[in-house]
Amino acid sequence: MLTTPQTKYRPAATMPDMADRQWPSRSITAAPRWLSTDLRDGNQALMNPMDVPAKLKLFRHLVAIGFKEIEVAFPAASDTDFRFVRTLIDERLIPDDVTIQVLTQSRPDLIARSFEALDGVSRACVHLYNAISPEFRRMVFNGGRAEVKALAVEGTRQILAEMAHRPGTQWTYQYSPETFSATEPDFAIEVCAAVIDLVRPTPEAKMIINLPATVEVSTPNVYADRIEHVCRTIPRRDAVVISVHPHNDRGTGVAAAELAVMAGAERVEGCLFGNGERTGNVDLVTLVLNLYTQGVAPGLDFSDIDASVRAATEATGLPVHPRHPYAGELVFTAFSGSHQDAIRKGFADWERRNTGIWDLPYLPIDPADLGRSYEAVIRVNGQSGKAGASWVLQHTQGLDLPRFVQIDFARHLQQLADDTGRELAATDIWQAFTNAYMADRDAVQVDGVWTVVRSETQPRRINGNPPGHVAYVEIRGATGASAMGVGFGRDRAEAEARAETAAAARLTPATA
Repeated sequence: MLTTPQTKYRPAATMPDMADRQWPSRSITAAPRWLSTDLRDGNQALMNPMDVPAKLKLFRHLVAIGFKEIEVAFPAASDTDFRFVRTLIDERLIPDDVTIQVLTQSRPDLIARSFEALDGVSRACVHLYNAISPEFRRMVFNGGRAEVKALAVEGTRQILAEMAHRPGTQWTYQYSPETFSATEPDFAIEVCAAVIDLVRPTPEAKMIINLPATVEVSTPNVYADRIEHVCRTIPRRDAVVISVHPHNDRGTGVAAAELAVMAGAERVEGCLFGNGERTGNVDLVTLVLNLYTQGVAPGLDFSDIDASVRAATEATGLPVHPRHPYAGELVFTAFSGSHQDAIRKGFADWERRNTGIWDLPYLPIDPADLGRSYEAVIRVNGQSGKAGASWVLQHTQGLDLPRFVQIDFARHLQQLADDTGRELAATDIWQAFTNAYMADRDAVQVDGVWTVVRSETQPRRINGNPPGHVAYVEIRGATGASAMGVGFGRDRAEAEARAETAAAARLTPATA
């Protein structure tokens, strides 16, 4: 890396004057419209793009979780994409309340092929894009502003003509000034205005202006400024849906989308778990569940989050990271002893208050809302304290360990974790517990004299078995040595007798 990066890199494109910006004072109180581009933008980023059966399977899952707008293909780009669109239409697989969207560049042959793919569809959105930033004008198109704007206008003109030839379809038109986030604000407005003036949308028949961070080049607040600037400046604002399409090159795609909605965007395009080219599209799962945890109904249903993980990984061949927000295997798991203690106490408080309001330490969402169990919330290794094992035994064996047993058992588990150097499963913890405190039913015979130092007896019910009792005792022998035992019984007396027997068995004859 350079010690003087300013000699090679420069800040992003010029920003609009937004000293009177309004978005920082706003909150998101309603969900935007969501468009999944998993089947198009996500698919084009795969080493092995999806075939038609794989696309169909993912399409059905997207519909099942509630997407009403799905970008399904770039039908002029490949025969597979073309056949997929035709399959959806010919086999009547598109629900009445779902709009499919297709992408095309501003080339006459590609536009014509796209409409051929859509022939006979009842409702669809046609999405035109062309890059407009200075770098693309100079390096890719070898032209100026006029040429780039003309490309957008001519493509729009042809699309409108194709739509007019197919009056049986309910059409929506979407235009994206690609590389918007790296384009001069005045020119982005100029191009969008030219397209809007040609389409002449109305509040009853709106068009979509989609403003992509094709490459994320600035902090999210700058993107929000640009969105608010467009919302204030474009013509026919009441007839235009402002959509955003953030990418994640700087790792802030989710924040950029949220701030963009605060700035006036009404629609967000992205992918499940952030799939997409380079560092990916904005992650719609995280966006949706961020809203959900703030008490905003998001309009999509991830109550079986693992089904969405399976659907995405099967379709893309890409794993979901174990630390991925909300969906990763480990996101609801605590290994740290202090975290485990806070979570365990939080659950106890939540159950006792019974208000229904979720405000537990370290858990911003109830795992059960996503179809996850509580069993994996706390897991035990060498970093865990007494709370972790107590939680596991409570949820697998119905045991609410008294504090004196928790403290003692933590010592046993710490030694076991250090010896094995791995996570301890529930079976490991239960085996260690029985070895430390329980006798082999009535097989143990003990003699001697001892005193019960402390004890606690509780009711116990587990796995639908008849209710019983569990007793915990600590005894002290004649020499002052002490031991602990645990016993189960059909009643208190039987449980306490077994616990004392188990503890006494751990006192040697010399110490009893």
